[in-house]
Amino acid sequence: MEEFIYKRLQYWLDGNYDEYSKNWIKTNQVENPKELTDAFYKNLEFGTGGLRGIMGVGTNRMNKYTVGAATQGFANYLKKVYPRQNIKVAIAFDSRNYSKFFADVTADVFSANKIHCFIFEDLRPTPELSFAVRHFNCQAGVMITASHNPKEYNGYKAYWNDGGQLVPPHDKNVISFVNKVKTIDQVKWERNKQYIQVVGNDVDEVYLNKIKELSLDQEIITKRKNFKIVYTPLHGTGITMVPLALSKFGFKHIINVEEQKMPDGDFPTVNSPNPEEKEAMELAIQKAKDIDAQIVLATDPDADRLAVAVKCKKGNYYRLNGNETAVVLTHYILEKLQNYKQLSENDYIVKTIVTTDMLQEVAFDFNVTCHEVLTGFKYIADKISELELNQKFICGGEESYGFLISDFVRDKDAVSACCLISEWAASCYAKDSTPYKELLKLYQNYGLYKDFLLSITKKGKEGLEEIKLMMERYRNNPPQMINGAPVEEMRDYLNEVSVNFKTNKSSPIKLPVSDVLQFITEDGTKVTVRPSGTEPKIKFYFAVKTKLANTRAFNKKNKELDLKIQNIINSLQIN
Repeated sequence: MEEFIYKRLQYWLDGNYDEYSKNWIKTNQVENPKELTDAFYKNLEFGTGGLRGIMGVGTNRMNKYTVGAATQGFANYLKKVYPRQNIKVAIAFDSRNYSKFFADVTADVFSANKIHCFIFEDLRPTPELSFAVRHFNCQAGVMITASHNPKEYNGYKAYWNDGGQLVPPHDKNVISFVNKVKTIDQVKWERNKQYIQVVGNDVDEVYLNKIKELSLDQEIITKRKNFKIVYTPLHGTGITMVPLALSKFGFKHIINVEEQKMPDGDFPTVNSPNPEEKEAMELAIQKAKDIDAQIVLATDPDADRLAVAVKCKKGNYYRLNGNETAVVLTHYILEKLQNYKQLSENDYIVKTIVTTDMLQEVAFDFNVTCHEVLTGFKYIADKISELELNQKFICGGEESYGFLISDFVRDKDAVSACCLISEWAASCYAKDSTPYKELLKLYQNYGLYKDFLLSITKKGKEGLEEIKLMMERYRNNPPQMINGAPVEEMRDYLNEVSVNFKTNKSSPIKLPVSDVLQFITEDGTKVTVRPSGTEPKIKFYFAVKTKLANTRAFNKKNKELDLKIQNIINSLQIN
C-alpha cells in the first residue's frame, strides 16, 4: 500500500469519523486491501456537474463526509459571490438508497452556514428541482441523484440561479472552493432549523400547471378516448409526477407497471435502471402487448431521461432511441407552431455536438435556427440563459434520452416530454396513421440517420490512466482512414481547433474547452470520442446516414447502416 493512502487511512482512524467507518477500514486492511485502496487512492472529484460515485467509506466514495465537504465548499463560494445577501438554495432527492440522508446532510451544512434551504418533503424529479430554483428565486440548487447509474452509485448535482447545472466560470470556481475544504473539521455540520423550509405540494401544483400549458392540441387528446399509455418509473421518482402530468394533459388511460411502480433504490426488477438499455423496458412492453397500448414510456430514477416505445407491425413495439425521440418531438412542436403562425425568425432549438444532425435538417425546414453546444444538458440551459432576452427557445434535445420543451425548467425534463410525446402519438392516430409510420416518413423526407454509442468501462486508478492515454493517442495520432473513407476533418474541442486535412487549414472552435475529439470522413461519417464526465468510461459516438427512397426499404437500409457502424468499429480497433 502506497504511503499516502496509508496516511489517509490513519487520518480517518484517528479523526472525528464514525465508528462504522473506522471498523470498515480495520476489517478491509486485512480482508480486502484492494477495495480499501480504491476507496482512498484519491478524493471523489467534485466535477463540473458535482459529485458522482459509489456509496461507501472512503475519500473516493459518496458518504456523509464527501457530501458535507462539497456542500461547505459550495456554501463558501456562494457567500463570496453573494456577500451580505439572503442566500437561498433548493434541495431535492431521488429514490436511491441514502438519497434522503445525503439531502439532509446537504441541508444541515447549508443551514449551519446561514443559507436558507427549500428542501422537498419527499422524493421529486430532477426537472422539478430545476424549476424550484427559479420558482423560489434561489441562487443555487442541489439534486441528490446518480441519474441512471447502477444501484451502488449516488450523486450530487449542483445548480446555479438560472436552474441549470453549473457552467463556466462557476463550475471551476466551485470546484476550487470545494478543494480548499481539506478536513471535515472545516465543515459546519449542525443543522440550523431557522434556515430550513420544507416544501412539496405547493411547488408540485405550479410545476404541473406549467406543463399543462405546453399542450399544442387538446382536441386530439379529447378525441382519442381509448388511447392507452403504459408507464414505468423503473422504481424511481417519476411515479410522483408523470401520471399526474399525463392526467392534467387530459389522458385517461395511464397504466402503471405495478412491479416497477414503487420507489426502490435497489431497483429489484432490472439489472440497471437505465431506460436506454433494452432490458429495462421489457416488463413495460409486455404489459403494453397484453392490453394493446399505443405507447410505452419509461423514465430513469430521477425522471430526467425518457425512453419511448410505440406499436409497430404485428403487435410488436419499436423502441425509439434518444435521437428519434428528439426528432419526432421537435418536428411535431415546430409543425404545430407553424400551423398556428407562432414561429418567428427569432425562434431556435438546441442540440449537442453528439446529437443527430437530423435535427439541423428539421430546423432548416422550418426556418428555425439550430444552435449546437457541447455534450451535457447544462450547455443547452446555458444557451437559453445567453439568448433569453433576444430570442425564443422552443426545445432542445440530446442523444442520451434528454429533452426539454420551453424554458421554465433548465434541465432535461422527462415529465413534460412524456406528455408531449403522448400527444404526438395521439396525433398520429388522429390522422389515420401510427407513430411508427410517421417516424419512417421523417426518415424518407430528411434521410435515414443512424447513431450508435459504444461505452467502454475502465474501472479504478488504472482505468482512468488508460482512458487518458487513449485520448492522447487519438489526439496526437489521429486516424487517416475510417472504414476505407479518408478522414477529412478533425475537431479538437480541448485545443479549440478544427483541422481540415484536405486543405491543411485550421479554424477556431467557439465553444468552451472540453476533452472531446471528432473525426469526419469524406462520406459523411462522424466519430466522436470523449471520456464520460460522470462514470469511469470512454465513449465513442458513431453517426452515419443514407437516403431512404421509400418507407418499405427502412429495415434493409437500417441493417446496412448497422453493418457500416460495425465495420467502422472494427477499422478503429476499439477495445
